[in-house]
Amino acid sequence: MKHVLGFAAIAVFGASMAIAEDVKPMAVSFTNGAVEAALTATAGDAANGRKVFANRKQGNCLACHMNSDMAEESFHGEVGPPMDGVADRWTEAELRGIVTNSKMMFEGTIMPAFYVDSGYTRPLDEFAGKSILTAQQVEDVVAYLMTLKED
Repeated sequence: MKHVLGFAAIAVFGASMAIAEDVKPMAVSFTNGAVEAALTATAGDAANGRKVFANRKQGNCLACHMNSDMAEESFHGEVGPPMDGVADRWTEAELRGIVTNSKMMFEGTIMPAFYVDSGYTRPLDEFAGKSILTAQQVEDVVAYLMTLKED
């Protein structure tokens, strides 16, 4: 029984260590708009990033960006640049910076900052103190964007 409890304690401690390693939204370090260091200890999952990109309650990236890789989705926006070939135009660090807080690279952009938890102008009470995406979701979206290369 001692071994079972010991293993359970180690599992809980290990899980809390992984959570503790996520960079908090306001602690993200930008260099010329780019974020060199990953926000989590877990590598991004491109398949999940594709889902977050398309999800209208998470990334909702299609509201502003056209993406040929998601031709099955309707209502692609034209406000932002097309995502086709985005991995050829930007580095992983630059894409991480753009997704985290595009305002650090593009002053005056209307693109929302997906990984900030304060500094909003009149947020709804239910969203105060929360980021749009989690650190892992940012990493997942970046992993997905890195798959979008010109053919």
